[in-house]
Amino acid sequence: MAAKIKKGDKVVVLTGRDKGRSGEVIEVRPSESRALVRGVNMVKRHQKQTPQREGGIISKEAPIHLSNIAVADPKSGKPTRVGFKIMNDGRKVRVAKRSGVEIDG
Repeated sequence: MAAKIKKGDKVVVLTGRDKGRSGEVIEVRPSESRALVRGVNMVKRHQKQTPQREGGIISKEAPIHLSNIAVADPKSGKPTRVGFKIMNDGRKVRVAKRSGVEIDG
């Protein structure tokens, strides 16, 4: 099945402590059904000092399940479902169900 959420998409969080927040997808992990979203689901990690990086407590994004995020509608910015449409030239493009606008050009 084609991917409904891809790297670089603007998404909105539907459930959890970050409900309503939006961000850009940094990485998608299809085998785990999870994605990393910039600025969402931040966790603190204790990091040991190495010659390359400073030690201490750092904040970083934790993966969030794909069922808890939705693509933001390009027209309104609200969460929308994603459909697919075959164009006349044979390309398969993602379409926002809410407004009918193409997500990727």
